[in-house]
Amino acid sequence: MAAPILRSFSWGRWSGTLNLSVLLPLGLRKAHSGAQGLLAAQKARGLFKDFFPETGTKIELPELFDRGTASFPQTIYCGFDPTADSLHVGHLLALLGLFHLQRAGHNVIALVGGATARLGDPSGRTKEREALETERVLANARALRLGLEALAANHQQLFTDGRSWGSFTVLDNSAWYQKQHLVDFLAAVGGHFRMGTLLSRQSVQLRLKSPEGMSLAEFFYQVLQAYDFYYLFQRYGCRVQLGGSDQLGNIMSGYEFINKLTGEDVFGITVPLITSTTGAKLGKSAGNAVWLNRDKTSPFELYQFFVRQPDDSVERYLKLFTFLPLPEIDHIMQLHVKEPERRGPQKRLAAEVTKLVHGREGLDSAKRCTQALYHSSIDALEVMSDQELKELFKEAPFSEFFLDPGTSVLDTCRKANAIPDGPRGYRMITEGGVSINHQQVTNPESVLIVGQHILKNGLSLLKIGKRNFYIIKWLQL
Repeated sequence: MAAPILRSFSWGRWSGTLNLSVLLPLGLRKAHSGAQGLLAAQKARGLFKDFFPETGTKIELPELFDRGTASFPQTIYCGFDPTADSLHVGHLLALLGLFHLQRAGHNVIALVGGATARLGDPSGRTKEREALETERVLANARALRLGLEALAANHQQLFTDGRSWGSFTVLDNSAWYQKQHLVDFLAAVGGHFRMGTLLSRQSVQLRLKSPEGMSLAEFFYQVLQAYDFYYLFQRYGCRVQLGGSDQLGNIMSGYEFINKLTGEDVFGITVPLITSTTGAKLGKSAGNAVWLNRDKTSPFELYQFFVRQPDDSVERYLKLFTFLPLPEIDHIMQLHVKEPERRGPQKRLAAEVTKLVHGREGLDSAKRCTQALYHSSIDALEVMSDQELKELFKEAPFSEFFLDPGTSVLDTCRKANAIPDGPRGYRMITEGGVSINHQQVTNPESVLIVGQHILKNGLSLLKIGKRNFYIIKWLQL
């Protein structure tokens, strides 16, 4: 089995065109960094948090991006480990970072960690991840790839801006690790890493001081992430790695590995971590993930997550999670000062994110569900699909019945097991505790009427009390 590729990097189609020997004077470097270039624009939005290293030896990061994307497009990657079968809102900022770079004409790579997920990234964690079976990792990796491709397609189709964009590529690091033998890999790669440096990383120090300690598999994770960066540098000319702010240590390992082997400059860009109102990082491990897969979090739930954002967060989130120009965001916030009860910024934020994640149909679905649940809209109920009903009323029993002639309100409630038998259930109706399709019914003997109690999509939404819903689908009307 061939050992890992370890050779000096050739610039391929860029060879001879970049003057890497030019080093900007300090004054010009500061002026250039403050120019209205790509990095400055994203720094102003708050999307890009830190840059590493602060200065290159042959070229500066702003110069790399701002020297003309048509002639010199860069390649940037970000990794996503398939520890679950869906991305979540916590991943969105890294994806938005990739998309902004793609929109500026650069080529971006979303790297699924089909191999590294089996080790588990210790960054930002107080204990080791639960080990995943190989089959589960493979299934998760396939699901993440589909999710990433769907997001990229929505971005391409629904958010075009007239510019010539770069490419969006999805890769899986298992493609190169499955060809490696352990001893060959360690012999070729291991000698280029120093234990003292690896041990000094904050993520490692925190785990070593914890009661559980740190496993060798977790410790080795940063070596594999560094090699991923090197591999993409060699094969795709990737000079920049994007990641959450908790990834800085791993990014530094990749920079040091590549610089030691090739003498070339590579860079890291971090994006901020999104936290809950309590300050906890949003994600699967924290148990507060808002998923991007419709089977786990519906478009309605995703929409409502952003609609519910408080006023003190919404302007920042509009800058982070959308492509809206900053002047437009300023205008939205000015209108909000005049009419805060309309929650205009929150609704625009929710609409932009839901459209990116679920497409225009998903956004329409979220709005229908919102109208049906919070505005008692009969029109919205009538056009909802069975899938939307089940997503909106997740805890509600779903029943299918044949409509017998003369079926009454009382018959319907009892068929659905929504009320107790006997006089108590009867009284629940007469005392106003039952509604059908948002309309209160008080006569238990009333016969169901198509168009009133049964909507044109064959639905009856039964509500008992304030919170208990029952969905009834009538067959062969």
